[in-house]
Amino acid sequence: MRNNQRGSDVNRRTFLTTLGLVGAASQLDCASSAGSVSSTRRLRRVGIQLYTLRDDAERDLERTLGDIAAAGYNDVEMLGSRNNFGMPPARLRAILDRNGLRAPSTHVAGEALDDLDRQLADAATIGHQYLVVASLPLGPHPTLDDYRHWADRMNEAGALALTHGVRIGFHNHAGDFTPIDGLVPYDVLIERTDPAIVRMQLDTGNLAMAGRDPLEYMKRFGSRYWLFHIKDVPRLGATNDTELGKGIIDFRRLLASIDHIDDKLLFVEQETYPGAPLDSARRDYAYLSALEF
Repeated sequence: MRNNQRGSDVNRRTFLTTLGLVGAASQLDCASSAGSVSSTRRLRRVGIQLYTLRDDAERDLERTLGDIAAAGYNDVEMLGSRNNFGMPPARLRAILDRNGLRAPSTHVAGEALDDLDRQLADAATIGHQYLVVASLPLGPHPTLDDYRHWADRMNEAGALALTHGVRIGFHNHAGDFTPIDGLVPYDVLIERTDPAIVRMQLDTGNLAMAGRDPLEYMKRFGSRYWLFHIKDVPRLGATNDTELGKGIIDFRRLLASIDHIDDKLLFVEQETYPGAPLDSARRDYAYLSALEF
């Protein structure tokens, strides 16, 4: 959409950029900032969540990790929640090392906190710094007390994990933002977890699918976010994602809002594709690695 009336440009830009979205507002910002000091900062490391290439990994994990490295990625977030497709931890570590990859984080099921000794042993072998609870095992009608219970459970597990040099994290899904009794359950959970023990992973796409603005949550809880899923969506409230840079999230502003970004972990994640998943993963890497902020 275009607006040729100059008097309305500022209002449109103010409205849209407060949402942290790309589109007409960001085009106006680019034009209005011409001649100003430009940033040349880029990410030092770019990671990928293995779920992006889950079907490839299930067929041949070793080859998929090689493809990830060849695409330029530095880090991989593994899928402990799928038992890394049956690959033993020692062999997985050897393949990662051979390809020059790190696996600083893995997704685990909530039930994994009941088997923490094994999870921590695997983490030591593979090199994980984080065990991230991918989603909570909630029933069809979750309550706020369910979220409070899991916040307490993560605090407890996180304290134990820290004695092994590993942190517990939590990854958001869109459903975590559906209000219950007038409150947002995700907000209840994040406020109940101990920031010294539990670190949060912000999935930008899942948040946008819930109709929420990622930049709003960065302003509210930015210091809690130590890991990110960099995921784009075609519109707020969408039920699917899209390749990076082809949706509405303003990743330049998002990255610029992350304090001490070189100490954080950022993973590309894409779950739906216009063609081969690996082709999308390559384009996602090209976009994010070149993005200046």
